[in-house]
Amino acid sequence: MAELDDVPVTLIDGRETTFGEWAGKVRLVVNVASRCGLTPQYGALEELHKRYADRGFTVLGFPSNQFLQEFGGDDKIAEYCSMTWGVTFPMSGKVKVNGRGRHPLYAELTQVSDDNGAAGRVRWNFEKFLVLPDGAVHRFRATTVPDAPEIVTLIEGALPR
Repeated sequence: MAELDDVPVTLIDGRETTFGEWAGKVRLVVNVASRCGLTPQYGALEELHKRYADRGFTVLGFPSNQFLQEFGGDDKIAEYCSMTWGVTFPMSGKVKVNGRGRHPLYAELTQVSDDNGAAGRVRWNFEKFLVLPDGAVHRFRATTVPDAPEIVTLIEGALPR
């Protein structure tokens, strides 16, 4: 797997950075969508972000319309997430997570297998990749809620006390 911290990221406000901006933190990368049955997961993502941010954790949202459930423009996505869910965690501009033109971060992360040994394409909105400071990546499918015990245990185990 290539060095994830070198992967470029364009934030939803247009600022250019790299995934390395959050190096050394526990990072939960999630492909999000505003008009999906799983959209209420934004609430749990924000709660996790608030609960652990001061200990070195961040959620990173990557809006995607690959499943035809995201708004057209980054401004509308940002407004919706802020006004509806109170999102304060970093969000990228809209990206592709599968196929041609997919974001380079997803080209790397999708090589990781889930608990059933399945790697490859993102299957739905709100798939989660937990990237630990040591470089280990854990993959959770869309229906695993952000505050599921298996995710929280990994987060807490990787954060300083």
